[in-house]
Amino acid sequence: MIETHNLTKHFADFVAVDDVTLEVKSGEVLALLGPNGAGKTTTVRMLTSILRPTRGTASVAGYDVVRQAEHVRAHVGVLTESHGLYLRMNGREYLEFFGELYGMDAAQRSEQAESLSTRFGLREALDRRLGEYSKGMRQKLALVRAMLHDPSVLLLDEPTSAMDPHSARLVRDAIHDLRGGGHTIIICTHNLPEAEELADTIAIIRRGQIIAKGTPAELKNRLLGPPLIELRLAENLNGLSHRLSEKVEIDSQGADWIRYRTPDPYHVNPAIISDLAAQGVKVVTLSEVSQSLEEVYLRVVGEEE
Repeated sequence: MIETHNLTKHFADFVAVDDVTLEVKSGEVLALLGPNGAGKTTTVRMLTSILRPTRGTASVAGYDVVRQAEHVRAHVGVLTESHGLYLRMNGREYLEFFGELYGMDAAQRSEQAESLSTRFGLREALDRRLGEYSKGMRQKLALVRAMLHDPSVLLLDEPTSAMDPHSARLVRDAIHDLRGGGHTIIICTHNLPEAEELADTIAIIRRGQIIAKGTPAELKNRLLGPPLIELRLAENLNGLSHRLSEKVEIDSQGADWIRYRTPDPYHVNPAIISDLAAQGVKVVTLSEVSQSLEEVYLRVVGEEE
């Protein structure tokens, strides 16, 4: 649904995006991560046919972003960092206006506006002027506008910023539902737990270049090493760490717990449990320690720095 090859954008002597090659399949969610000024917004603007690439190609929903720009815009929904809301309109007028721009008939406009505003808790506010909306309400209305014409591709820049936890949960649930319905989504965000929850694939961009790409699990394994396992006992270790060090890589330990890494946990962990049971050692827990996407991000960006 989204495909780029060597996508590049120059502003005079400044290279904002440099040879970005990406592929996002139908029904997939890609999280585009990176520091401010890394090139995320410029990439999204090229994918929505707002900016013309300096070099390279990109297609969205099968349409070339340069030669078939109108078709691209008809098939994408965009949530930008600056919403551009018309504050003197009320919510209903605003959605009606954009529905007309998308060529929707009156019945479609009304049905979609009612359905989406109800979904995001805005239905009771549709007759209020947008100037009276809170930041979170404006964010949700901008998201409703992006989804109004049921686009096959959504490009969302910080979709849950300024939202309270309940509203953010509604938006994340909506993104899950959209993915299940075959929509393709790119999310630009600084909310790393949210990216890890929603994304099938993570791409980290720095100085206009993709410096790491893969599923969250692939990136963790590649950059943080094998899974980190914690063994917690009902008694002191009593020399157990020395025996374990022959089979695994010890990471850290305390009086009654030890953390280790192994590239083959499916075989090593059952063997350790069997050995401990044979020796009468009482095991409280044996579990994988969660490693966050934040650790991956800081490792990648730190190395690049």
